[in-house]
Amino acid sequence: MPLTLSRISRTRIAVTAAATAVLAVGAPAAYASLDGSDTRARTATTASTATVARGDAYTETRLFFGTERPDGGPDVTDEQFMAFIDDEVTPSFPDGLTVQDGRGQWRDSNGKIERERSYELILLYPTSEARKRDPQIEEIRSDYEKQYAQDSVARLDDRARVDF
Repeated sequence: MPLTLSRISRTRIAVTAAATAVLAVGAPAAYASLDGSDTRARTATTASTATVARGDAYTETRLFFGTERPDGGPDVTDEQFMAFIDDEVTPSFPDGLTVQDGRGQWRDSNGKIERERSYELILLYPTSEARKRDPQIEEIRSDYEKQYAQDSVARLDDRARVDF
């Protein structure tokens, strides 16, 4: 009996060692393909993307505006927000923009989770104009923060290909 038990234990150890070796060799290859290092996958993706890429290089900036005031004042109304867009945003971006209603949450400067009605402003502009547009966008953020006593206005920038 001890001989059989010993043989089973050795077999289990051998199988476990073999499985570990297979995983150790295979894992780096799997991770390499996930991070895009596989040249064949990258070439195939580039080739298929190149055939469907349309439009020009643009930057998409999204700004997220909260409506509740940290000082306890009344929420920013739709009318107030649209007046802000007309007065502060449209003069710098007269070619077009998009405003979407939203619901958001974030952690305020005191560590409290705040949930509020919000607006998302989407701006598209040629990437070649990014240096010119950056100070305009920062002014929009700053003006809203001051005018409506906000802790911040979130900003997200991304590259896009745009065709009108």
